[in-house]
Amino acid sequence: MELIINNLSVTYPNGIEALKNVSMKISNGMFGLLGPNGAGKSTLMRIIATLQQPTDGNVIFNGQNILTHSNEMRKQLGYLPQEFGVYPKITAEKLLLHLAVLKGITVAGERKDIVESLLVKTNLYEHKNKNLGGFSGGMKQRFGIAQALLNNPKLMIVDEPTAGLDPAERNRFLNLLSELGENTIVILSTHIVDDVKELCTDMAILDHGMLLFKGSPKDAINEMAGKIWKKQIDKDQLKEYKMEYNVLYEKLYLGKSMIYILSEKNPGMEFQLTDPNLEAYYFSKIKSSKVISEESVLINL
Repeated sequence: MELIINNLSVTYPNGIEALKNVSMKISNGMFGLLGPNGAGKSTLMRIIATLQQPTDGNVIFNGQNILTHSNEMRKQLGYLPQEFGVYPKITAEKLLLHLAVLKGITVAGERKDIVESLLVKTNLYEHKNKNLGGFSGGMKQRFGIAQALLNNPKLMIVDEPTAGLDPAERNRFLNLLSELGENTIVILSTHIVDDVKELCTDMAILDHGMLLFKGSPKDAINEMAGKIWKKQIDKDQLKEYKMEYNVLYEKLYLGKSMIYILSEKNPGMEFQLTDPNLEAYYFSKIKSSKVISEESVLINL
């Protein structure tokens, strides 16, 4: 299976460019789509899900243009949007049975078997008779996966699935996604770098509607080898260090700021070389994108 995105662009009537000539190929397995809020991730997901038309470009799935064959695409698609509603006063089993009918599973016995299998798969079987209004955030997300799998999709889109989940629910949910990625294309759209690092063998970074990187997390991490340095500083020194060094990000450690900078050579000043990571690569790309975007604004003024 292969999803091909060709020169995709979206410009809204107010002039905002949500996507700018984005092209990439996505093959079977887990694919991570990283980017900050407003990067264009959700716009791209809505286009792939046939919920929005682009201004230019096309999307091909297994040789078929999904923009002109949207009904065929929907038969093969599972979609879990960032926000989805459930009926709070109906049980998980009853709602899944109802949704199965809407998805064309009309044989009662087959429908019941599929629903029970998905409840087991998403670890919700023991809660099948519980009203959805009493589900935790993680349980609702797993229910969302169950409904998305009703039609045995060949392409699965999951938009910001772990936002707001506690650590235990997050791990449970990510393990479920990893299992799904063995037999289908699963696109995981998120701004959480760790989700991509732990799950995906292929990824892309979007910002300001532009594709900044497409490749494996391993390649991205290797590109940072020997270039990431860290130092613990007082909080009131942060502004000074940001002016002097290429600070990618900072973290609190024992009440003080630990800064991570990008430098081709030893910056001195008691900085320590640290192991490369995907977080450093991601922030280096986002920072470069921000500079390019600001320069573009100045040019257009």
